[in-house]
Amino acid sequence: MMEPVYIVVALVAAFASLLTFFSGFGLGTILLPAFAFFFPLDVSVALTAIVHLSNNLFKFVLMRKHTNWKVVLAFGIPGILMAILGAHLLTLLGGLQEPLYKWQLGEREFTVSYLGAIMGCLLIFFAFFELWSPKKSEGKSHLVLGGAISGFFGGLSGHQGALRSVFLLRQGLSRDTFIASGIAIACIVDLGRITVYSVEMGDRLAGANVSVLLVAVLAAFAGAMLGKRFLKKVTIRTIQLSVASLLVIVGLAMVLGFIGHSG
Repeated sequence: MMEPVYIVVALVAAFASLLTFFSGFGLGTILLPAFAFFFPLDVSVALTAIVHLSNNLFKFVLMRKHTNWKVVLAFGIPGILMAILGAHLLTLLGGLQEPLYKWQLGEREFTVSYLGAIMGCLLIFFAFFELWSPKKSEGKSHLVLGGAISGFFGGLSGHQGALRSVFLLRQGLSRDTFIASGIAIACIVDLGRITVYSVEMGDRLAGANVSVLLVAVLAAFAGAMLGKRFLKKVTIRTIQLSVASLLVIVGLAMVLGFIGHSG
């Protein structure tokens, strides 16, 4: 009989990959909790990053012709620099953080870290920012700021896509260009943070179950293929609304401690 870890990780990876094809985020946010059931938190962040990069490279092959390289470079350069900083901080923390607060629901206790509370509130803020702020803000400074913020949190916790999507949606890109450019940026950031994880957590990553990682990568590929098939049925407004909705859901989950780490 197949072990539960393979089933859980495969199903979550496929669903998350399908979702992130449209929204620009979701794979790390959803897949990380699945890994965290079976591996230490900091190792889970690194494993999720490997699946994230593999899936993004696969999607880049599918969507590369729509990439806006001017946007990618303006966003990706500060993104990778800050991702390296964030990844280094993660390895220092080692997943061990003093909780901000705890609360109980029945017999179950939920612990909320400082990072979880801050990120949760930030995601909720960006959700409302996305829905009600002016729909275009094309200055390069916004791309640099967005790259720095999303890159840092991408390296630290894996939360790069949600913040990246908010800033990219301000650029007035077409649906396909938004998706393709976001994928290219994600690849750049992932390369930076995985390099740090490999150097500073090499021994711990070597002890992880490679077969589980492979299952997650293949399942994510399947989700991406399905997403590509249904892409033409999705509008940019649908993407905007899905991004905002997911930001609120994930933000609340983090503030409440349901996702007490990163994703």
